[in-house]
Amino acid sequence: MSGGREHAYAVRVDWTGNLGSGTSGYRAYSRSHEITVPGKPPLPGSSDPTFRGDRSRYNPEELLVASLSACHMLWYLHLAADAGVVVTGYEDEARGTMVEAPDGGSFTEVVLRPVVTIWPGADADAAQALHERAHSLCYIARSVSFPVRCEPEVKVEEEVPVPG
Repeated sequence: MSGGREHAYAVRVDWTGNLGSGTSGYRAYSRSHEITVPGKPPLPGSSDPTFRGDRSRYNPEELLVASLSACHMLWYLHLAADAGVVVTGYEDEARGTMVEAPDGGSFTEVVLRPVVTIWPGADADAAQALHERAHSLCYIARSVSFPVRCEPEVKVEEEVPVPG
């Protein structure tokens, strides 16, 4: 991809899980770490609880699914604004599937399930169609080697009668 503008992202990950004997054994250390980006609050990380992680902290698998969901949402909102489709609500119950294998495993898919609420009178068909374009533009979905599916739903906000 030559000729385009290049963007760089600096993230620092600090392992905070040395319990006194480092990695002297598989059970001898915590998977806790902090993810920081200059000027932003730290994000507490760990591994998935299946891999001896702390379930109260974010794991890389959750963050990957969240990144795909957020990227789609941000493109969608941009496209909706450009198209004159007024979005008043957006939520996504995204779900990723990873399969373990002897060589480490991989994600097999992520399914995005955005539910978008639009103003009364807005074009619901146009709102629905914007998801396909948002999906094709999402930098993160274009960068992964597994399928990312989108199963969107569009709701029209109910008109509230004006008292009078």
